[in-house]
Amino acid sequence: MKKRIDSFKYAFRGIAEGFRGQVNIKIQLVAATLAISMAFFFELRTGKFCIILLCCGAVISLELMNTAIEKLCDMIEPNKNDKIKSIKDISAAAVLVASIISLIVGLMIFAPKVMQLIQS
Repeated sequence: MKKRIDSFKYAFRGIAEGFRGQVNIKIQLVAATLAISMAFFFELRTGKFCIILLCCGAVISLELMNTAIEKLCDMIEPNKNDKIKSIKDISAAAVLVASIISLIVGLMIFAPKVMQLIQS
């Protein structure tokens, strides 16, 4: 049981470490908070609400993974290295792709609701 509790403790410590000093992850958290708040405001049905939550979770998870990969790369090779740069760029690209897809999903879900609100 102690191992299970410790694993949660380590995971929460990892989340805190991921947020420490990382501007991008804080921006993603603000965007996720805004999207979830809008989901509550527009009283989205369960399915669409779950899609919003999954998009937010995917982007934040990938941002945490990107941070871990960057830290590992910096530890392995502190000097400038083209292969390490490529690894970091690909890792950042994964976050970018998830962010763009999440933005498109958010627009598809929220744009009609916002337009309806404006027209009323």
